[in-house]
Amino acid sequence: MSFIMNLINMISTFSATVDNTGMTYIGIGLACLCMGCSGIGEGLICVKAVEGMSRNPEMYGKLRTAMIVGCALCETTAIYGLLAIILMLFVA
Repeated sequence: MSFIMNLINMISTFSATVDNTGMTYIGIGLACLCMGCSGIGEGLICVKAVEGMSRNPEMYGKLRTAMIVGCALCETTAIYGLLAIILMLFVA
């Protein structure tokens, strides 16, 4: 429990010494990382769907549908990251 209290104390003293502009840019960098990882995830989804289609051509329709739904869900992560970047740039 004392470790958590020490960690909270460290964070509060760190945030008191750093201005909000620097923290905003750190947040923007993390949101960009989120968008990059989303792209990697979409690539993996497509690779595995094409592998499945090549191994079992009869499942083409079901695999294509699952791939499109998976890519759409993965793309929302990138859109949320972009929204966070826009909000941090213009609102914060």
